[in-house]
Amino acid sequence: MRVQFPGYVPEKRGGRTLHRVRVKGNAARRVTIPVGPDDPQFSALYHAARRGENPEVVQQSLAPAMSLDALVDAYLDLLESDVRHGQASRLTLRQRKSLLKRACDMPDDSGTGRMGALHCDLPPAALRHIIAQWGARTAQADNTIKALRAAYDRMDWLDANPCVGIKRVHRSKGGTTPWSTGDVQAFMKAHPQGTSARVWLMLALFTGARLSDLAKLGRANEVRRDGMTWIEWQPSKRGSSHTSMPMAPQLAEAVRATGVIGRTYILNQQGQPFANGPVLAERVRRWTADAGLERRSSHGLRKALGGILADAGATEHQIMSVLSHASPTTSAIYTKSAQRARLAGEAMASIRGLDFG
Repeated sequence: MRVQFPGYVPEKRGGRTLHRVRVKGNAARRVTIPVGPDDPQFSALYHAARRGENPEVVQQSLAPAMSLDALVDAYLDLLESDVRHGQASRLTLRQRKSLLKRACDMPDDSGTGRMGALHCDLPPAALRHIIAQWGARTAQADNTIKALRAAYDRMDWLDANPCVGIKRVHRSKGGTTPWSTGDVQAFMKAHPQGTSARVWLMLALFTGARLSDLAKLGRANEVRRDGMTWIEWQPSKRGSSHTSMPMAPQLAEAVRATGVIGRTYILNQQGQPFANGPVLAERVRRWTADAGLERRSSHGLRKALGGILADAGATEHQIMSVLSHASPTTSAIYTKSAQRARLAGEAMASIRGLDFG
């Protein structure tokens, strides 16, 4: 029986066929799809085009069924869909894709094949083999097992997750180095008022925002309330609470001292916003190097701010509100934005007169 596809109007151009579909309810608009009726993906693409969507062909995995390659490919397809629908971070996708593909490309314990070609029901010895391939990079090894655990859980192909019971191998060496008062003074001496570097320092120190958010914050995030200027934003890290805090006078002075007003507070040498957090991170490394500082980062300023607030008498809940933490170590959960704003205001008031000079 011949199947009819209303609105499907193939066109011949230059010896090839363009598969065009009229949008239902808007016959003047046509969407081009990449395959014709003989392709198994045509039906799904056709119906998407009828809805006015611009579909893309889904690349079919060539990996053997139930192999580790197949599991990873299927999981990454779902994760990419999550990113498109705002359900997952693009940074999470980038990290997990890199780690999982690396694990699949590792040689198996015989040295004659790839881990990805093995059946996905890996025994503990195989997972420990993947860990061993990372050598001294134990943090990457742990993150690989974490990504694999997520893939097994999401796909649910097996009765039990092979990664359950695999212990972490990384031992923290103290993490990011927090900035000292001397570090801040050295940076301020190297980068005077009016520079983007000074704006970054004040913005990072007096908001506690993560680097991915620092690259986006600007005057659009300012609101006037109770006779004060507040900065409000929704952190990009999934699960973080909405943040609202008074604009510290030190930050306001640094922002107003810049000669160029852009969409964001921190601008590059061309007067444009930084593309994303990693690009800004690279610039921060140069700024800190110019100040004679090594191994200093935005995250180190977040740690320093937590210590400064604690030394100034801020409570745990006030520190939470400034740093966008969703819950304190006692596991009590605070969700009311008004309460979080009040706590952040009280915390920032405790360091309003802070002077590094």
